[in-house]
Amino acid sequence: MNTQFQANESIKCTVQQCAHHCQQQNYCSLDCVTIGTHEMNPTADQCTDCKSFQLKQ
Repeated sequence: MNTQFQANESIKCTVQQCAHHCQQQNYCSLDCVTIGTHEMNPTADQCTDCKSFQLKQ
């Protein structure tokens, strides 16, 4: 579980379903993340995705 991971205070995150989310804190535990898009021409924040997301087991 994420209790062993340390929060990276440079990466804020509120996606509690992600395996990298620090449970009691709204931070990611990864050193870096990959951000991408599912749109040909992204024009809003909803068009972007965290490609580092992994579903919590």
